Amino acid sequence: MPNTVRIKRRTSGSAGAPAALENAELAFNEVDNTLYYGEGTGGAGGAASSILAIAGDGAFVNKTGAQTISGNKTFTGGFDISGASVSGFTVTQNLVITGNLTVNGTTTTVNSTTMSVDDKNLELGATSSPSDSGASGGGITLKGSTDKTFNWIDSTDCWTSSESLDLASGKTFRIDGVGVLSKTNLGSTVVGSSLTSLGTISSGVWSGTDIAVAHGGTGASTASAARTNLGLVIGTHVEPHSDKLTELATMAQATADSLADLTSTEVQILDGLTTTTAELNKLDGCTSTTAELSITDGDTSATATTLAPADRMVVNDAGVMKQVAFSDLVTFLENGAVSGFDMDGGTY
Repeated sequence: MPNTVRIKRRTSGSAGAPAALENAELAFNEVDNTLYYGEGTGGAGGAASSILAIAGDGAFVNKTGAQTISGNKTFTGGFDISGASVSGFTVTQNLVITGNLTVNGTTTTVNSTTMSVDDKNLELGATSSPSDSGASGGGITLKGSTDKTFNWIDSTDCWTSSESLDLASGKTFRIDGVGVLSKTNLGSTVVGSSLTSLGTISSGVWSGTDIAVAHGGTGASTASAARTNLGLVIGTHVEPHSDKLTELATMAQATADSLADLTSTEVQILDGLTTTTAELNKLDGCTSTTAELSITDGDTSATATTLAPADRMVVNDAGVMKQVAFSDLVTFLENGAVSGFDMDGGTY
């Protein structure tokens, strides 16, 4: 039978290394599949100064099969996981991706203070089949005490802001490249309006329809027609050449002149137009005679010596005591077909 050499082992119980090993002694724990080695000499008897885990999937990573790895690991050189499927991990250092990044999930969360994107155009709603109905409600939501939104609405075909828009000084609202509203002016292209009230008009030229008497005007564009509309026809309602008539005529003329000086641009201010803009990771027990024992031990006292292959020992060869060189013993032990011994390191 072949020779068998067994190392120290643990088949059940706790995981981990033996409490002590001899220098260069091996031990294997089957609980956590780890091979241990006694390193160095820490004292008398050849006890190891430290015990190292040197093999086994309990301490090292296997090339194949499922395995759980724990603890901090540092990798240098290339690290290729292009053929792997990673279920989830956390990166605590900077992560640079030189290829494309595709995220297939329901929610993507970015917890950073500043996000910088080189691309000058951000696409939203970039599905395989985009549509206006699918895009409706899309845009930007800023979280606050209440959501601040800037969304596109399909039903109105408009970008809609939930908050007021405040343009910086010197900026204007434009339509088709033309300014229509600034801080102090209404664009010259705005010629229609649905205004129902105005503030004080301090200057301008009026060139619209005559203002009726019921709205504070004269209903006329000439003095004579104004007097008629106001019931101030000379000779009928008032005496000619009277001071009162002259005064009233002067007042009527002044009113007409002031209204006539107004321009349609000044009157047609803020017409209600709503304008917005887009913002946006594992010895055989035989009985010997006294003579045989004396031959065997070579002396009556222990003597230290250095053994060599040519040195001899006495063995019982089929009832005859013979001297055998150590080199013959080595040859015998190395021949597993005839020696067939079993060396058992025991357990721990």
